[in-house]
This record gives sequence, structure tokens and C-alpha cells, in this order.
Amino acid sequence: MSTIEKINLHVRQLPRPLQVEVLNFVEFLASKLSGGESRQTDVLWSQFSISQAMRDLEEEAGPVYDESDMKEKWQ
Repeated sequence: MSTIEKINLHVRQLPRPLQVEVLNFVEFLASKLSGGESRQTDVLWSQFSISQAMRDLEEEAGPVYDESDMKEKWQ
């Protein structure tokens, strides 16, 4: 079995959010080869950082705020 086949097999078994992380990392590695490394690297790391910070938050039930919760209104 080739390396690509092994990677494909493992990635298929991961949940979707982890597949996205793998894709982000692969794109990061590919950008290092393409010459636009510095700007593309910054963008990819930013996306990766945000995805890590926000992971599992979609499923959390957060508080619901309305106008009665405001202490001051902007005029």
C-alpha cells in the first residue's frame, strides 16, 4: 500500500472536523513549496488557529441575550 493510500485510509476514518484540520495542514505544506510561502502561511495558520479555537463550540448551547440584558444603549 502506497503512502497516499495509507493517508487516504486514515483520513476517511476521521470525523469531518478532523478531516478539515488535515486538509488545512496539507494546504499549509503545499504552500511552502509554491513560493508564496510567507503570506499564504500566515493565512493558513490563521485559519487553523480559528478552527482550533472554535472546535466543538457549534454544539454548545450558549446563553441567549436580548435588550433587557443591556446596561447601556448606544445612541
